[in-house]
Amino acid sequence: MFRPLKVYFLPFLAQGHMIPFCQFARLFAARGLHVTIITTPVNTRFLESSVEEDKALGHHIHIHTIRFPSEEVGLPVGIENFFNVTDAHTADQFYEAAGLLRNQVEPFMERNPPDCIVSDFIYPWTAPIATRLGIPRIVFNSFCLFAVCMINAYKRQSQSQPELSHDHDHSGGPFVVSGLPEPITLTIRPPRLISGQLESLMEADQQNSYGLIVNSFNEMDGQDYIKYYQKITDLKVWHIGPASLTLRNTKPQKNHHDQTSKEHEYIRSWLDSKDYNSVVYVSFGSLCRFEDPQLLEIACAMESSGHSFIWVVHRESKKKNPRDEKDEKELWLPEGFEERMKKYSRGLILMKWAPQELILNHPATGGFLTHCGWTSVTEAVSAGVPMMTWPVFIEQFYNEKLITQVHGFGLEVGAEEWNSSPCERMKKVVSRVKIENAVRRLMNGGDEAEKVRNKAIEMKDKARKAVEENGSSQRNLTALIEDLKLTAMNRAASKHQT
Repeated sequence: MFRPLKVYFLPFLAQGHMIPFCQFARLFAARGLHVTIITTPVNTRFLESSVEEDKALGHHIHIHTIRFPSEEVGLPVGIENFFNVTDAHTADQFYEAAGLLRNQVEPFMERNPPDCIVSDFIYPWTAPIATRLGIPRIVFNSFCLFAVCMINAYKRQSQSQPELSHDHDHSGGPFVVSGLPEPITLTIRPPRLISGQLESLMEADQQNSYGLIVNSFNEMDGQDYIKYYQKITDLKVWHIGPASLTLRNTKPQKNHHDQTSKEHEYIRSWLDSKDYNSVVYVSFGSLCRFEDPQLLEIACAMESSGHSFIWVVHRESKKKNPRDEKDEKELWLPEGFEERMKKYSRGLILMKWAPQELILNHPATGGFLTHCGWTSVTEAVSAGVPMMTWPVFIEQFYNEKLITQVHGFGLEVGAEEWNSSPCERMKKVVSRVKIENAVRRLMNGGDEAEKVRNKAIEMKDKARKAVEENGSSQRNLTALIEDLKLTAMNRAASKHQT
């Protein structure tokens, strides 16, 4: 009998990458593989509770901690997660430090070679390591496959239409991305910088990887797009998500919200007091930080919409500001806003973090105002919550089109600015009129809202079927593991013969 496979996971050090990466690692360990997650001290503390829980179940999953090279790039000690990066200069230093992780990862892998590397696409340097060790490298890029196809199609279209790759006003009129299974209309064009960076990283991955794992399910991206990707890359692709839902289905005996609900009982109690589908959840992920004028527009829109809400705020901080937090709120909230929201039990404002899965899965939550980060999208789909889409940076505008144009389980707010990174300052403010209009369109009922809600429920049902015992995501995970086992046995046989 062949020994258990040994797989190393290397996530990029940001929440939107680490959360699904850890979930995938746990799924592999639950199938009997010996799994090691390689990360840094601060991020180890973020992951270790989940890992210890799985160890208690007898799963072989470990964290190998390596030093984050802060000193080499001039970063303060302790900044080891992109969540703590707030400006472009620090972002450049962070990416440089992430590249230097190779100096520790490579010797560790050479001393303790695995059977497979699951690498973040931001680490193209794992490709030559895998080649030298003679093992497969599987890529995870935290995007949906639809976004990957959009990036590829836009690149091809730009090569045939040079005017698309010039600097331009991104707020210009809509245009159609062609060459895909269906024409997709973008309201604004992607910035040249982000297009170039993503295209180069993906091109490197396509040339130096065994295949791609996706935090989604077949029915979400669609068979046409899966076939399109395989045709243009000749690579294997495995949809084994939504990772959080697959994991929950793998361990049904435990309530995965228990710890969170104990820590945030007041949120659960507040939601319990609300009617079915009456609350709007407003969150833009861990990296998007709005400045005061934009926060003020959101506050005014939510109040005038007449609907209850939970709002997670990431504010662009003002350094060395002598005001305390209470006075600071005067800069981005209408006068008396918090008092009115409390008096009528209309809204909760949470600073920086919220138990998102708990909120999305509560029956009172009827809509999600979101930046379209992929982890947030998969959690909303798993809960059957329709979305009001407000993309901000990187691939989020592509995700929006999958939500609104391809499947129809969301409505667009009307964002007009596509940023290259979360550290880029936003030049435009989305008006309270646009925000309120999107909230009312979804939450006030009517034919359009009913259609969107039905689509969200339909996609939730498909997601849940995908993670069932014989669902598409479970079959894909089985196929991937069997593929890796066969590759490892063939490699062992080849070594034995030589």
